[in-house]
Amino acid sequence: MSDGTIESHLEEARRFPPSPAFAAQANAGDPAVYAAAEADPEAWWADQARQLDWMEPWTQVLDWRPPHARWFVGGRLNVSANCLDRHLAGPRRNKAAIIFEGEPGDRRTLTYHELWREVNRAAGALKQLGVGKGDRVTIYLPMVPEAVISMLACARIGAIHSVVFGGFSATSLRERIQDSGSKAVITADGGWRRGAMVPLKQAVDEALAEGVCPTVTAVLVVRRLGALLSVAMDDGRDAWWHEALAEAPRLCPPEPMDAEDGLFILYTSGSTGKPKGVYHTSGGYLTQAQATMRLVFDLKDDDVYWCTADVGWVTGHSYVVYGPLSAGATVLIYEGAPDWPERDRFWELIETHGVSIFYTAPTAIRSFMKWGDQHPAGRDLSSLRLLGSVGEPINPEAWMWYHRQIGGGRCPIVDTWWQTETGAIMVSPLPGLTTTHPGSAGRPFPGIAVDVVDETGAAVPPGEGGLLAIRRPWPAMLRTLWGNDERYRQVYWSKFAAQGLYFAGDGARRDADGNLWLLGRVDDIMLVAGHNISTMEVESALVEHEAVAEAAVIGRAHDVKGQAIAAFVTLKEGRSPSGELIAALRRHVGERLGPICRPDDILFSAELPKTRSGKIMRRLLRDIAEGRALGDVTTLADPSVVAGLKDRYEQHEG
Repeated sequence: MSDGTIESHLEEARRFPPSPAFAAQANAGDPAVYAAAEADPEAWWADQARQLDWMEPWTQVLDWRPPHARWFVGGRLNVSANCLDRHLAGPRRNKAAIIFEGEPGDRRTLTYHELWREVNRAAGALKQLGVGKGDRVTIYLPMVPEAVISMLACARIGAIHSVVFGGFSATSLRERIQDSGSKAVITADGGWRRGAMVPLKQAVDEALAEGVCPTVTAVLVVRRLGALLSVAMDDGRDAWWHEALAEAPRLCPPEPMDAEDGLFILYTSGSTGKPKGVYHTSGGYLTQAQATMRLVFDLKDDDVYWCTADVGWVTGHSYVVYGPLSAGATVLIYEGAPDWPERDRFWELIETHGVSIFYTAPTAIRSFMKWGDQHPAGRDLSSLRLLGSVGEPINPEAWMWYHRQIGGGRCPIVDTWWQTETGAIMVSPLPGLTTTHPGSAGRPFPGIAVDVVDETGAAVPPGEGGLLAIRRPWPAMLRTLWGNDERYRQVYWSKFAAQGLYFAGDGARRDADGNLWLLGRVDDIMLVAGHNISTMEVESALVEHEAVAEAAVIGRAHDVKGQAIAAFVTLKEGRSPSGELIAALRRHVGERLGPICRPDDILFSAELPKTRSGKIMRRLLRDIAEGRALGDVTTLADPSVVAGLKDRYEQHEG
């Protein structure tokens, strides 16, 4: 029987210290930062909070009453003012805040002063619609400047925003509006995705039909598609964005907000099927978002920074909007797909706009690998100086491809671990200090106490796998789940209630140097003949093979072993499936990780089922492998992928 330890089989010996030139100019260049932060975490976070502008100072750094924390007690600030107003008195006033490129190729640039003017008018328009402090506003927009403006306008007047990804269905949108009790919705007539128009206003109308969302009294509609798509407008409820802003006051003073006043609700999938409304507040969240922006991304005033996330995800909140703008960055935002109209669109954007910091997801990196080296090789990527990864553990071979093909072997890579619930980065290399290891997220950020523990909450020795837990509160932590504090306690704090630990839901191991290696969600750990085996490590071994671009591994029920390993594999372009390749891949995994880790089943697929944020839906793959009816597929980017896989797997089994 298994003792609950997660076994770790993957060894990685490659090391990449920071170059002397990079270290010499880095924002985080003193190794004493870790010891100083650990010696007095509250003093460390107070120093970071002083980087912000406060309307009233705090009287207490932390009030911790498990599982509830209050940070910077008594302090008052405004998040919008910290992202905009404070930059206007100096040279950033006329600096580009947002560079926007739409999928069709249209472009707009907004300086900090221009963005401030737009946010003032949008905030005034919301006030004229009856929205005030504490009210909720649902934002359902494509990746256009108005998405950022809407978020900052809500923050300016103290309204709590709930951003819903523009690819979600009317049903998903309705659930989130109802749960948050939103008073207003901000949407667009539509947006662009792979050359097609996405009818967003139509989805809003469906979500609000028949009075099922009675709290909504106003809908603001951005004209993105114009004459290309006509939309119905409800005279008593709907207003065009441009008309409402034209009639709004020119100035809207920022509302003084307590550090613990709400900033946003962001819904994340729940294991029960009901989305969880993760609730974040103002002072602590912005403190950690800005601190990590400066130190993890080594942000300089002349950088052009691009995080490819949509604002519908937490990465878009923290590292497209609040972290970068509070730090005075120039932020590139792009509306469309990475392969439209050609597979070099991202590299074209980097070349055209001189991007110097690039932050994207491992699933995107593996897609780029699959498409071939010729696409980045055909573009000038010499402006890049730092690369980042976010969303899930990055396979070492994907890390190496990113390092060589995108970074030209010269750019540090910051592989970051954090969650919607943590609000900001928790584990990451500091690029001026850290020797990086392909596949490792490095050490906890200064002031953060992340540990690897066993089922009792005791720390496990280096090299052993265990459960990722957080030992003390951090500023950007979620405060509760909207309208359901009991679920908040149960989901995050009940497993290690006696020890007062936050359970992150991930498996990990710590090496002898203190670096963390993420092993995937605990729900995805496979129990094979009494051995707890990480799906991520088997996937990484498969991706190491020269023919493989991407792999998803799950454990399926097995009468003898408990679970058998099933692998769904996507090949690089130009490679063909065969029985010989299946045998070679099984042999390769066995040689790399040991015989116990060899997949029982390998099925080749051109695509894997992914959410619209790019995460592989292993739950659906388990449904396929175990012959069950498919679960909820509404969050998939392309539901037809999973249906086709199910048919092929059943034929394979037959």
